[in-house]
Amino acid sequence: MTHIAPSSRRGFLKASAALGAFTLAIQAPFIEEAAGQSAPAAATAIPPEVNAWVVVKADDTVVIRIARSEMGQGTLTGLAQLVAEELDCDWAKVTTEYPTPTQNLLRNRVWGDMSTGGSRGIRASHDYVRKGGAAAKIMLVQAAAESWKVPAAELTVDKGTIIHAKTNRRTTYGKVAVAAAAITPPAAASITLKDPKDWKIAGKPMARLDTRDKVNGKQVYGADLKLPGMLNAAIKDCPVFGGKVRSFNAAAAMAKPGVKKVVQVGETAVAVVAETWWQAKTGLDAVEILWDEGPNARIQQADIDAMVAEGLTATQAFIGNRAGNMAEAMGKAVLKIEATYSFPFQNHATMEPMNATAVWTADKCEVWCPTQNGDAALAAAAAASGHRAQQCEVHKIHLGGGFGRRGWHDYVTQAVQIAKQMPGVPVKLLWSREEDMLHGRFHPITQCRLTAGLDADGKVDAMHVRISGQSIVAGIAPNLLENGLDSRVFQGMAQGGNEFTFGYGVPNLLIDHAMRNPHVPPGFWRGVNLNQNAVYMECFIDEVAHAAGKDPLEFRRALLRGAPKQLAVLNAVADKGGWGKPAPAGHHRGLAAIMGYGSYVAACAEVSVSRGGEVKVHKITAATDPGHAVNPQQIAAQVEGSFVYGLGAAFYQECTVKDGRMEQENFDTYQALRMDEMPAVESIVMPSGGFWGGVGEPTIAVAAPAVLNAIFAATGKRVRRLPLRHADLKH
Repeated sequence: MTHIAPSSRRGFLKASAALGAFTLAIQAPFIEEAAGQSAPAAATAIPPEVNAWVVVKADDTVVIRIARSEMGQGTLTGLAQLVAEELDCDWAKVTTEYPTPTQNLLRNRVWGDMSTGGSRGIRASHDYVRKGGAAAKIMLVQAAAESWKVPAAELTVDKGTIIHAKTNRRTTYGKVAVAAAAITPPAAASITLKDPKDWKIAGKPMARLDTRDKVNGKQVYGADLKLPGMLNAAIKDCPVFGGKVRSFNAAAAMAKPGVKKVVQVGETAVAVVAETWWQAKTGLDAVEILWDEGPNARIQQADIDAMVAEGLTATQAFIGNRAGNMAEAMGKAVLKIEATYSFPFQNHATMEPMNATAVWTADKCEVWCPTQNGDAALAAAAAASGHRAQQCEVHKIHLGGGFGRRGWHDYVTQAVQIAKQMPGVPVKLLWSREEDMLHGRFHPITQCRLTAGLDADGKVDAMHVRISGQSIVAGIAPNLLENGLDSRVFQGMAQGGNEFTFGYGVPNLLIDHAMRNPHVPPGFWRGVNLNQNAVYMECFIDEVAHAAGKDPLEFRRALLRGAPKQLAVLNAVADKGGWGKPAPAGHHRGLAAIMGYGSYVAACAEVSVSRGGEVKVHKITAATDPGHAVNPQQIAAQVEGSFVYGLGAAFYQECTVKDGRMEQENFDTYQALRMDEMPAVESIVMPSGGFWGGVGEPTIAVAAPAVLNAIFAATGKRVRRLPLRHADLKH
């Protein structure tokens, strides 16, 4: 593994054409209940003929509205496939658009939840979007039937063409769309969805709808956006978390070319507004800022590490999973194995830094931004603008990376606060890479002590897992804690029936959490707590297997008898990955399997480690059972992408605190995985049906432990502290 030099992306911009179309009325009453609120008075101004999910143009183009955000994961295409499947339209004529969160608000949240995270883009909305497509088809067919004066039951549809076989008449969706708009939508209870075994569009490896614009330079990201009369802003927030601005001198900045204004943003930041972003950045560098760094400026990484380590032996802890009598069984154990692991702070490090463009006037606020949650972005804009939400509008833009970071909207708040000081002028705020690195919402820091007690037959009779460290929920929304407990800490280790169920059958089990929250703000980082918990559990299970003198695969199989789906993905990667068969000279293998985000995932990694300690990951075989596979090709791509992210974190990525602030400010000190370091990936997509699991995050969790277990097989050395760059693997 080698050093990675930072790189830049070519700027591009092309105006988007306005969309004129006939609209098809789909009121979607089947999701209004999920909205959890009554329609505001302004909703009566929305004509009932405005559709929710489908727009059919006169040329038979079908525009499918997608409420979730596209950030490279393929949700836009997958959701469109589900709607198009029930609609029975021509996939070659499908395109998409985002509804806005204000439209959602004014229409009684007809599009439901606009949040995109937790691998829920498809699994949390598949039912009602499919019903949207099915309702549209019913209305279109009914319109044709009424025109021809024949029963709707006599009509069939083939790729958007409506056919009456008895009279050999045909028409298309585009020709009946206006008439269909006047038809009362069917009740949700009357809609029967297709059986997945009959899918023709969904369940197939369709090409993504957003790829072409991304490769030909047409796609506009937030950093590319240009508006008439727009100015640009650069910002600098207090580098110490919890600090604020004491004073600043703007004289030198105002003398710089292009600089229009220097403003304070909230209590903690200063921004410069100029004609170009580079002029704003140059001006910002010239501003003399005196910070009030506060007491957190005294905190060092060693202080945080010690605080977390103390929790490993603390008396008080929140219990996340318990079975039998762990203490009694542990006391009778013939053999005890104990290990302590640790996982660092990490930054999301999206390729596109945080940005938003805002225009504020006395009666309106408009924002353009990449966001993982349109509703939350609207709330942030409204709060910062001082206007009601109905007076604000957020235009969603494809994300240049999200990974959880763009579910937190500090950058939207700042953009609106700046624009508010320049009424009527569009202002684009773009964070520098340094600002982005210093002011992230960081992957939580934790340590874990695991103890296993084996009986005389070498079986695990007792296990205690003590997690110590940060709670994301406590740092973001403490009101969501459950009597102080953060259940999300136990992802992959939760009690049965959970979407993060602990699969191993240990009769006497205790998994608990000593909460220790440093001053560093936490955030949901792709894979969240499943990442470190998979490392902790899967590496420890490997340790226990070796201590018991048993093959790691057979050892896991015995423990997974009560978790057949988790066992199935493990068996699949063991078979395809060549477990038990001779590996190429110098190559060694490692396994990992876990359940997360409602899906079952496993990996078999094949690595080599040179005598000098250099690691090469040659191949990872991965298996995913998400229940249903809407686009198998995209699932495979998600698996590959998650391994890029997970392996980069495992080998290199760590954020450390010095004098209360993060030390890593750019990619020279926070390295990402290089293309030549990426292993070959064989992805096995094996949907077993009956449930809907996520695919964007689960597989990231098994990459690191599979590699770490393979490294042990190669060197005899256990790596218990990440990232791997700390490890001495010479052998």
